Amino acid sequence: MAKNGTVVRHTTKQLEALRRRGKSRTDWAKVDATGARALKASIAADPDDTHAALDWTRAVRGLPPPKRAIKLRIDADVLAWFRATGKGYQTRMNNVLRAYAKRGKSVR
Repeated sequence: MAKNGTVVRHTTKQLEALRRRGKSRTDWAKVDATGARALKASIAADPDDTHAALDWTRAVRGLPPPKRAIKLRIDADVLAWFRATGKGYQTRMNNVLRAYAKRGKSVR
């Protein structure tokens, strides 16, 4: 059994042993009494339900081209703004530069 904060993890063998000893905290009578309609309603109301239809229209096969590490001098206020947007700010900076480059405007 591994404990991390309030979450406790058990192996399958540990769970089976707990059930055999009658220490399962699952209310099996309630589970058995739950009808299909109530179960579907409960699943639909669950905000963590991951069975939503996925949008695959923009999916791309393969790996993106590798990125190159460079040194780039950025104004402090611009860097602070991007960093304030949180994790992934460098990817967002790259996306802004890519969008500008795709516009195809020549510079000087």
